Amino acid sequence: MTAAGGSVPGVTAAGGTEASQVRLAELVAALSLGVDLGFGQPMEHVLRQCLIALRLGERVGLDDDERSVVYYTALLVNVGCHSDAYEQAKWFGDDITLKAGKYDHENRSLAAAAASIRLLGSGNPPLHRFRVGLEFALSGHRFLDGVLEQHAALAAGLAQQLGLPEEVERALSASYEQWDGRGWPGKLKGDQLPIAARLTAIAEYVEVAHRVGGEQAAIEVARTRGGSQFAPDLADALCADAEMIFDGLDSAHTWEAVIAAEPALGVWLTGDQFDSALLAIADYVDLKSPYTLGHARAVSDLAAATGEQLCMATDDVRTLRRAGLAHDVGRLGVSNSIWDKRGPLGPGEWERVRMHPYLTERMLHQSAALAPLGAIAVEHRERLDGSGYPRGLSGGAISAPARILGAVDAYQSMCEPRPHRDALSTQEAAAELRADVKAGRLDGDAVEAVLGAAGHRVARRREGPAGLTGREVDVLRLLARGLSSREIATRLVISPKTARNHIEHIYTKIGASSRATASLFAMQHGLIPDGHTIID
Repeated sequence: MTAAGGSVPGVTAAGGTEASQVRLAELVAALSLGVDLGFGQPMEHVLRQCLIALRLGERVGLDDDERSVVYYTALLVNVGCHSDAYEQAKWFGDDITLKAGKYDHENRSLAAAAASIRLLGSGNPPLHRFRVGLEFALSGHRFLDGVLEQHAALAAGLAQQLGLPEEVERALSASYEQWDGRGWPGKLKGDQLPIAARLTAIAEYVEVAHRVGGEQAAIEVARTRGGSQFAPDLADALCADAEMIFDGLDSAHTWEAVIAAEPALGVWLTGDQFDSALLAIADYVDLKSPYTLGHARAVSDLAAATGEQLCMATDDVRTLRRAGLAHDVGRLGVSNSIWDKRGPLGPGEWERVRMHPYLTERMLHQSAALAPLGAIAVEHRERLDGSGYPRGLSGGAISAPARILGAVDAYQSMCEPRPHRDALSTQEAAAELRADVKAGRLDGDAVEAVLGAAGHRVARRREGPAGLTGREVDVLRLLARGLSSREIATRLVISPKTARNHIEHIYTKIGASSRATASLFAMQHGLIPDGHTIID
C-alpha cells in the first residue's frame, strides 16, 4: 500500500522547509467540523469518532500504515452527504434535521423509515405537506435510489483529489456497507469490507451514543448491532475494553489529540499543494446548493486579480486567494431550507445566515495555517457603517483584506442566480456596488479595484470539455442549478424531450449519474459560474 507520508504523491514528509506548509490532517479536520454541523452534531463529533476508530484499531493490532487509512477514512466518511442537501430540503424540509436522525434508529429499520416519512414537507402548511408526500410517493422516492452510494463515491473522489492512498478511497467507497450485507449499495459483506470502513462504521455510531448516554449506552449500541451493522469482532473488542477506548474523550483537547494522533509520518502540503487541496474542498462545500456552484472558485480568482490590481505583495495576494476559497465553509452549518428558500427569510432564519461567517472562523481558527484565512473570512460580511455581520464591525475595525473580499463576494453573488432572483448583469452589479460605496457600506478603493479586475475577465466559452456542445453546456449549467428538464426546456425554448435527450447525452459524455456529480464536473471545468464580460 501507499503509506500516508513522504511516499504519497504530491506531498512531503514532516520537516519540509517551505514556510507555507500545512499538515493535510489540519485541513481535513477543519472540514470535518463543517460535516458535524451539517449532521446537527456538535463540533468535533467526527474528530472523536476518529480517535475511537484509531484506539479500536490499535486494540485489534493494526500497524501504522493501516491506522493511517483508518485516520483519513474516519475524518472524510460523511463529507459527501451535503451534496444533495438541495433535494433533501426539497422533500424533507430541513436537510440537517433529516441527517441528524441518522443516529436515532438502526439502519433499514421500520422506525428509521417512519422517522423519514414523518419529515416529508416539514416546515410547511398541512396542504403543502400532503402535496409533497403525494409527489414523493409518485416520483420523489427515486431520489433515494443510490443516494448513499453517491455520497460514498464523492467522499472517495475527494480523497483521490487530496492525494490520499487508494486504500482510503476503497474504504470510503464501502463506508455505507454493513457487515451483514444489507448496507448500501449492498455489494460487500463480512470480511469483504475494508477494515478501515468497518472501524469507522462502529466508531461513528458509538461516539454519538457515548456522548449522549455514556459508556453503557455506547456498549449497548455495539452489542445490539454487532453481527448486523457492525463487525462482531470489533463490537466485542469495544465492549471488552470500553474504558480504554472512551478514556478522556469528554475532557481531552480533541483537535490537538487528533492532529497528534496522525499515524506514520505526517502528510505535509507545500504551498501549491495547499492551494489545490483548498480548491478541491471549496468545490465540495459549494455542492451544498445549486445556487452556490463554483462560487468559491470565482471569488478566489477575482480576489486574487483584485489584489494584483492593487499591487499587493505576492504573499498577500496568495492569502487573499486562499481566503476566497475558504470564506464560505461555514455554510455547511446552515440548512438548505434557508439557503434555497424562494421567499423572504424570517428573523430566525436571518440569524442563522448571520452566523455562517462565525462558523467559518470556528472551523479554521485551531490551525495555525488556516486561522489567518478565518480571520479574513469572518469579516467579509461586515460593512463600514456597522450594518454587517456577524459582529457589526465598522470603519477601521474591518481589515483591508476583508474589505476586498467583501466587495468581491458581493459582486460575484450578484452575478449569480439566487432562489429569490435571477442573476444581475455585470453592469447592474457594478451599479449596486457603487451605490453601497455612496451609502458608506463598502470601501470605495476596494470596489473600484474589484470592478477593474472583473472588467478584464474573459467572456464565457461556448464549447465545453468532454465533447460538450455549446447547447449542452447551457443545459448542464441549468441542470446543476437544480432546474428540472421541463424548466430547462422553458428557459432555453426547447421541448422537454429535447432537454431530456441533452441531459442523457451530457451524463454519458462526462460520466455522471446524478445532478451532484454533474455539478462537480461543471465547477471543476470552469463552467460554473458563467464567465463575465467587460462591464464598462
